[in-house]
Amino acid sequence: MNRNLKAPLLRPSADVSFRSRIVKDFLLNKYLYLMMLPVLAYYIVFQYAPMYGAIIAFKNYTPMKGIIGSDWVGFDNFKNFFDTYYFWRILKNTAVISLYSLCFEFPMPILLALLLNEVRNKAFKKTAQSIAYMPYFISMIVICGMIKDFTNSGGFINTLLMPLFGGGGEAMLQKPGMFRSIYVLSEIWQRIGWESIIYMAALTGIDQEQYEAARIDGASRLQQIWRITLPGILPVIVIMFILRTGNLLNVGFEKIILLYNPVTYETADVISSFVYRKGLLEFNWSYSSAVGLFNSVLNLILLITANRLSRKVTENSLW
Repeated sequence: MNRNLKAPLLRPSADVSFRSRIVKDFLLNKYLYLMMLPVLAYYIVFQYAPMYGAIIAFKNYTPMKGIIGSDWVGFDNFKNFFDTYYFWRILKNTAVISLYSLCFEFPMPILLALLLNEVRNKAFKKTAQSIAYMPYFISMIVICGMIKDFTNSGGFINTLLMPLFGGGGEAMLQKPGMFRSIYVLSEIWQRIGWESIIYMAALTGIDQEQYEAARIDGASRLQQIWRITLPGILPVIVIMFILRTGNLLNVGFEKIILLYNPVTYETADVISSFVYRKGLLEFNWSYSSAVGLFNSVLNLILLITANRLSRKVTENSLW
């Protein structure tokens, strides 16, 4: 018998096999797919469909002509933005506030989760968690109103701190040099509890036998945190860091707009607030769309860069 001759393999068509797997998986998990539909619809309607409107960044958009009928101007809106005096100012303010938030706000939920994980009194732990969560559920308008009252000329924060640093009791939000600090500190106060939830969940997945072995070997609480806890939640920290880097320049315009004023534009005006003023207040839709698209491209570059660096350094990445 000739061994070089091989019987043909009978394999189903690749397309038929793929379709059959899809149908079988849908029948087995039909309720999970149904649960996914609202989320999928949300992203299609509110995230992907509006991308069509980004074309107005390359046009001189007017509502009477519509998106298709408006005149094509190419990169003129981008050139006008790059040549304006405000370009470097808002880019600097956005970068500085974002880096402040990344350096000071990002580690705080991790620190809070580590501290709460060491608390053995369950009643105290639950009370501390509830208090830390509360600011996140307060309306942004109420939060900004509280910040204004606290930092006003007669506010208790102003009354408490101004004697230490001098000054005549002027409202702190009227000083351009203090806006960034107030913004970042208020972000920490508002978000630290809510953002610590994911790290608390990651801590529950660490094998408790590792702590028992470390205690037998004589490791202190600090050594256990450094050698076991932090490495155990490192993948989660890396993923959250990459996601934060991908939104680094998306400084929340709601709080910025509610807190800033023309006096503090020098240090408070960021890309998102600039887009808001140009697009909704001055009705310059094409120009504001160009600025927003430029911001999105920068965020995409930061996301890809952070993901690649993370994959090389820690072997953890989004893709």
